[in-house]
Amino acid sequence: MAKLRQLKAKRIVIKVGTSTLITPNGKVNLRAIDQLSFVISGLVSQGKQVVLVTSGAIGVAMNEVGLEQRPKAIPSQQALAAIGQSRLITMYLERFTTYGQNISQILLTYDVLKDPETRQNALNSIEQLLKWGIVPIVNENDTVSVDEMDHQTTFGDNDQLSAKVAELINADLLIVLSDIDGLYDDNPHTNPDAKMMEEVHEITASIWEVAGGKGSKYGTGGMQTKLLAAQQMLENSKAMVLINGQDPSRIFDVIAGIPVGTLFQKG
Repeated sequence: MAKLRQLKAKRIVIKVGTSTLITPNGKVNLRAIDQLSFVISGLVSQGKQVVLVTSGAIGVAMNEVGLEQRPKAIPSQQALAAIGQSRLITMYLERFTTYGQNISQILLTYDVLKDPETRQNALNSIEQLLKWGIVPIVNENDTVSVDEMDHQTTFGDNDQLSAKVAELINADLLIVLSDIDGLYDDNPHTNPDAKMMEEVHEITASIWEVAGGKGSKYGTGGMQTKLLAAQQMLENSKAMVLINGQDPSRIFDVIAGIPVGTLFQKG
């Protein structure tokens, strides 16, 4: 029997990506939303404090309005985000209510967490929600977060957002749900012999290299952003676990210390 991991997990941030929430044919993965709601509700009932960072708003809206391709125009993406966010939070509300769990919605931009006053305001809100046993559901405010503005408003991706939220609330653990089982020693999409790394204590140059490197097709918007999030957690002496989001119930295994996915934690 594999040795159990020793993880502190009183306050947890869970990040779920679009690949988990939207099926390959563009439909909303209602089963994943239901499972995620069930798991998080169960964790709260165990006395855990959980924040959910969710992607998927634009994907949900594309399904809603019948678009097969994500538009390149920024105003179109903003409009889709506005449509999809309301639909997405409604789906979460329906499923969490089924399990007797109250939720809330928080939309953030980079500037909110960069400015000391608004950062403290955001922290105060989240702390009070957690005190009341309510799950904050966080997303980037994509209706206003665009690169063309004079100031930096975007986090770049929700992997970065989840790490920033974890830092803000001093979370013990960040769990990232992805479309891959963990971090591999080579690209598993092209190398069937690639092996998954069970634990990473330091993100070295060689790890950046096997993850695809900065600017590569494999790393950009994929493993690279997850390594950046993991690096931030390590710098704060906190832990991150990267697992496949196909079965959100595996979050229970992570909390129990069962070695699934890749654990990023200082040795």
